[in-house]
Amino acid sequence: MAEKMCPGPLSGAASFREAVCVHTKKVYDQCRSRDCMRDLRVYLPTEDQCFIEGNAVTVKPRCAELLSAVMDVEPVAFRRGFYSVDIRFFYKVSVEACTGIGCPRILEGLAVYDKRCMLFGSEGGAHIFSSQFVADGDDVQLARNTNLPTAVLETVEPILLEARVVYPTQPCACACTCGELREVPRAICGCFAGRDLSLDSASNQLRVTIGQFSIIKLERDIQLLMPAFDICMPEKDCCENIGGDRSEDPCDVFSRFDFPVDEFFPPRRESSGCGCNTSRSTSTCGTSSCGSSSASSNTRSGSCGCGSAASNTNRSGCGCGN
Repeated sequence: MAEKMCPGPLSGAASFREAVCVHTKKVYDQCRSRDCMRDLRVYLPTEDQCFIEGNAVTVKPRCAELLSAVMDVEPVAFRRGFYSVDIRFFYKVSVEACTGIGCPRILEGLAVYDKRCMLFGSEGGAHIFSSQFVADGDDVQLARNTNLPTAVLETVEPILLEARVVYPTQPCACACTCGELREVPRAICGCFAGRDLSLDSASNQLRVTIGQFSIIKLERDIQLLMPAFDICMPEKDCCENIGGDRSEDPCDVFSRFDFPVDEFFPPRRESSGCGCNTSRSTSTCGTSSCGSSSASSNTRSGSCGCGSAASNTNRSGCGCGN
């Protein structure tokens, strides 16, 4: 059994100075997700909803923005240490609507998507009490906390893949209406300049398809024993000038720039065959055997390609013989 490490200076370890105890968050489990969310309903402001109601509209996707994500973590019954993570994504979707007459109109609305996954978060749940230091006074008592797992969501910008208008008589891929939005959070409404969103499900609907990459984690507060090299002391002095030291000669800075060779001589496009017959042995375009055959090999040919004398005899083409 390995010897148990304790905080303090390390002996016999040249690379590490000491073992220190740190309080941090440990990732107990995580997963990555590639979601293609088909036919999401876009809830438009009332005036924009009236626009697609009274016109024959074709729409083109512009962009989508992830406004917020609400997460809820709950333990999974009969699976100790596992938790379900429920996430609701709120997207601001922008499309370009055309009626065939006049200029296109930009429509912006709200799309909502629900996702669930199950991750391991271990067991245990200690109650944590802490205070905030106040000099010459009573310390501030912070709210009680726990070390239960917390969910962390990391995403990149969503990709708006498709947009279309679905009429009441036209079927769509989303057969059920159980996911229809009944209420919009006040903070989300503020992202649409306070305009009321139409939640009517019997009218024409704007449907979009969104692609989303994300990583979901379960973390816990924990104390870990870590090896430390040394204290981290900044080596650079503070400077008021954003561009660096005022005393530095600008010509010295310019002298360290690489000469822009590619700007004067644009690089050639890489080509594997270069027009040469790939079935031939080793001759490739650009090598000493390509375009540099002996005088006898190019006699009466005027060839500028590859090949032997036999292959180029009586040929005037600019390629390689068979």
